[in-house]
Amino acid sequence: MRKFLGIASVIIILFLAGFIYWKYVFTYSAGYRSGLLQKFSYKGTIFKTYEGEMILSSIRSNNNTTLASEKFLFSVSHEGTAKKMEMLQGRMVTVHYKEKKGSLPWRGDTHYIVDSVRAED
Repeated sequence: MRKFLGIASVIIILFLAGFIYWKYVFTYSAGYRSGLLQKFSYKGTIFKTYEGEMILSSIRSNNNTTLASEKFLFSVSHEGTAKKMEMLQGRMVTVHYKEKKGSLPWRGDTHYIVDSVRAED
């Protein structure tokens, strides 16, 4: 009976470790998104994180205004990338993101973690 409980414990621990890795560490997808950086802030009660909002647009008018849009909510974990974002607020940007299946309070509110940004002119 002790041998069975030992094996069952090891299996449960391995399953939990695999699930935690898949949920919080494993990168589910990565890619680029372009749009208007509408909002960027540093917020949180216990864990302060950088949170942003971009308007993604497939159609632009003549004066560079978005017509058909969708919001892209993201978090930024690196201080250097956050400083760049603050300087580019209100401009068209392209960001590189990694999508996780779960969010952690100290990493941000969203599943999308932005790790680089560049201005689009």
